Amino acid sequence: MSRIVHLALKVEDLERTTQFYREVFGFTEMSTDRVRDHTSRHLSDGAIDLALIQYDAGTQSAESRAAGEGPCIHHFAVEVADLPGAEKRIRALGCEIISDPGVVPVKFRSPGGIVCEIVPQGRYRKPKAKAAPRPKAKRALPRKAARKKKK
Repeated sequence: MSRIVHLALKVEDLERTTQFYREVFGFTEMSTDRVRDHTSRHLSDGAIDLALIQYDAGTQSAESRAAGEGPCIHHFAVEVADLPGAEKRIRALGCEIISDPGVVPVKFRSPGGIVCEIVPQGRYRKPKAKAAPRPKAKRALPRKAARKKKK
């Protein structure tokens, strides 16, 4: 079954926005990458990948303008088992492909105008789970104390 695994926010200040999500919500920074005409920083809450995207000044790519000017929710991603098959179905339904040919993930404008992308399974990493603290065991009473307590 396909599932939403990623949400991307177009931001003006990458560092300030990163600090906010780390300090307020405890999100973990997973990676920061330079991709075509933007810097993409990936954070995670342990279940979903949250990308903060800061485009280069003056960028005019179709992808940078896809969701509008200024800060906004840029797109979300759906993980699929069969990327070529999903792309074929998307094209057959008349959706506009926004990504350059051959680029993965495949971004497209879904019906209603919302930007979405499809990604192969496992594209987004989750932070390693931290071991939950073990509950403290109750200390057993010494035998003498246990006998006295029963009386």
